[in-house]
Amino acid sequence: MFDICIIGGGIVGLATAYQLSKKHPKLKLVVLEKETSLAKHQTGHNSGVLHTGIYYKPGSLKAINCRNGKQAMEQFCKEQGIDHELCGKIIVALNDEEIPRMQNIFQRGQENGVNCKIISREEMLEIEPHVAGVQAIHVPECGIVNYKQVCLRLGEIIQEKEENRLFLGHQVTKIRNMASSLVVETDKQQIECKHLINCGGLHSDKITELGGEQSPAKIIPFKGEYFELTEDSKHLCKNLIYPVPDPEFPFLGVHFTRMIDNSVECGPNAVLAFGREAYGKFDLNVKDLLESIFYTGFQKMAMKHWKMGWGEMWRSYNKGAFVKALQRLIPEIEAKHLHSVPAGIRAQAVSPDGAMVDDFLIQENNRIINVCNAPSPAATASLNIGATIAKNLSSRF
Repeated sequence: MFDICIIGGGIVGLATAYQLSKKHPKLKLVVLEKETSLAKHQTGHNSGVLHTGIYYKPGSLKAINCRNGKQAMEQFCKEQGIDHELCGKIIVALNDEEIPRMQNIFQRGQENGVNCKIISREEMLEIEPHVAGVQAIHVPECGIVNYKQVCLRLGEIIQEKEENRLFLGHQVTKIRNMASSLVVETDKQQIECKHLINCGGLHSDKITELGGEQSPAKIIPFKGEYFELTEDSKHLCKNLIYPVPDPEFPFLGVHFTRMIDNSVECGPNAVLAFGREAYGKFDLNVKDLLESIFYTGFQKMAMKHWKMGWGEMWRSYNKGAFVKALQRLIPEIEAKHLHSVPAGIRAQAVSPDGAMVDDFLIQENNRIINVCNAPSPAATASLNIGATIAKNLSSRF
């Protein structure tokens, strides 16, 4: 019998287990992860950015958790000796038409307490000499980190307490509500617990339904494909270069990111993945794909945004088109400067009316907490999301 069972060995699940163990040291916890290693999916495939919260609506869960979570993550990394760096980023307005949208983002940043300022083209070129654009927002407090390293350390700390368990290779197949507890069945064993926290990421809606609740939105997997700059072209990007995003979408557009190992990634695009874990260009999970395309929410979303969706798909199969998109930010980029690196898949919750859920979405009942939507900046925000869940559970112990 465990006090709490957490499903998901990504950064949100591990951060939640860590915060619960810290706040309630007498609790007995178990973390279940279906893969044989931690951080195998979204956490292990993201761009490793310490986000600042500049994009998010003031007062939203994303804004609050990102600001507090970034501070907590920086502190954790300092204490644990985890690779991280506050290198700064610029958000570039490529022409005069984009300046009002850029100013709106700057205003949000100001309201959210982000250290940022609008800079001229001359100031922008001092930071990133090869970038195009007319103006930019400079965000010096933005950073980069190795989130996989964070997860491995969180896993070690959780297991330092003798009563806690971290079970890898345990896929949850069934959840049963008993009179005074829950029984979680995996493909290896049964586990009894008093409370359950679903941090299942790409499968969070499925786990919500296993627990007897209806998920308020369906997870639609969007694949983000990346290129990496060759060694002789890395000088074209010093740190982080982002475009002004389209406010209609929760995606930030193709951008340049210096990683903590000093490689530079370019991307991602955002195309429908042909399965929740279909990372390769030709990978296919028929069941997952049919569930996505026959979901009314996806159909409504596709009807509304078909033009952009087609453009993203075209860039996926045409390297020249992808290069052209990157050249908007750095005109000197050529196809010869790029080589492919593994893609990532974003778990994007889409509501039945076709809206992409823009904020974090957490559903609670007496025994189960379901983290139904936790896309970017969830990694940055993870320690604060975990602390919030721990605080909400306090009254139950």
